[in-house]
Amino acid sequence: MAKAVTTFVCQSCGATSSKWSGRCEACSEWNTIVEEKPLSAGPAKKSLGAMRGNKIPLSDLSTKEAPPPRTASALGELDRVLGGGLVPASAVLVGGDPGIGKSTLLLQAAAAFANSGLKVIYISGEEASAQVRLRAQRLGLQDASVKLATETNLRDILTTLEAEAPDLAIVDSIQTMWADNVDSAPGSVSQVRAAAHELTTFAKSKGSAVIMVGHVTKDGQIAGPRVVEHMVDTVLYFEGERGHQFRILRSVKNRFGPADEIGVFEMTGSGLSEVSNPSALFLSDRGQPAPGSVVFSGIEGTRPVMVEFQALVSPSPHSQPRRSVVGWDGSRLAMILAVLESRCGIPFSGLDVYLNVAGGMRVNEPAADLAVAAALLSAREDASLPPETVVFGEISLSGALRPVTQTENRLKEAQKLGFSTAILPTGGKSPSVKGMKLTSMGDLTAFVGDVFGAG
Repeated sequence: MAKAVTTFVCQSCGATSSKWSGRCEACSEWNTIVEEKPLSAGPAKKSLGAMRGNKIPLSDLSTKEAPPPRTASALGELDRVLGGGLVPASAVLVGGDPGIGKSTLLLQAAAAFANSGLKVIYISGEEASAQVRLRAQRLGLQDASVKLATETNLRDILTTLEAEAPDLAIVDSIQTMWADNVDSAPGSVSQVRAAAHELTTFAKSKGSAVIMVGHVTKDGQIAGPRVVEHMVDTVLYFEGERGHQFRILRSVKNRFGPADEIGVFEMTGSGLSEVSNPSALFLSDRGQPAPGSVVFSGIEGTRPVMVEFQALVSPSPHSQPRRSVVGWDGSRLAMILAVLESRCGIPFSGLDVYLNVAGGMRVNEPAADLAVAAALLSAREDASLPPETVVFGEISLSGALRPVTQTENRLKEAQKLGFSTAILPTGGKSPSVKGMKLTSMGDLTAFVGDVFGAG
């Protein structure tokens, strides 16, 4: 009989090793490695080839099936991110920073789905019933037909859900669940994996939708093993800056709808309110054009969104200039600075560079390259872009400007908000937008010379 191999698992990142150590080599966290008992191999069995199973039915790719039924709520932004509404027998994982508003969002969602005719159970493992009821009163949801419970024992929770057979169960949070058949503390990798597996299995076997709340690490990733995100059907991140009232619900995985879709909310005294036109809200506080301020027309999921990039360039008193970025990729900023210096002869050495995306928005697409370059040049030359101008385009390492997708949708959104001029790359499908002045640029050198007269 083969000897069972003992493994040691980091409770922070899920990395495994063959021996214990005080510090995890993968995430550099201290005292997070715990011994994990191996699963029992069980009695000896025949080989798979000698075993007889049941033949599974096969079908071809042309088989047509009806789309899954969906239940829409009164929260249009939540329905958009879910792909049109809640799908029965689906498992949804929602992550976000502490205090960002996850519990508020899900309590509002529970009330909205209950008003749509679903039987909803809200299970809290972090707060007492009185705390949840106080939040419901503050949000004006005390009359919603939502069943409430506070429990962390996974076995009792599953027994209750099987007896009640709800259409939707919300579990807040997965890190507080405790499975008595797993020999580790709540919140550990083993407990989180077991709880997520049991809740997902319940959703698939009983036809109930399950929404689980997940804590995030300091890197912004959902805490626990990555296998949890593979188990569920949909993974949503609730993002936002504490200093801003805007909150972004972003879909990073969705088996029933588009990924990278976003829903925008505004945190108010009475809860989260929907923002149907986020572009107008992100640009609402923008005054007269100032050096370093550039408006970018981006695409988030299926909707165009206008955001403002703000840059500040100042002489550095240190030998190593600072590069500070909020809302964008810091390594991509370093690339843009290198291209400006190498291809256009505009140095940023000895200068501190600060870049910010206004409104707490986070931009990930490469189409923002040209807007970032424009903001940096505007701040460095102390020259504002012409008013009512939007900028977008991708910059290659050679300094060439590459066309981006959905150009026409970007321009139509800009025109709807009153912008009359757009600077974009040459090439691609020629957009048909009447009433806008389009300035096409082939490379970054031409952009620098024509717009700022620098180089």
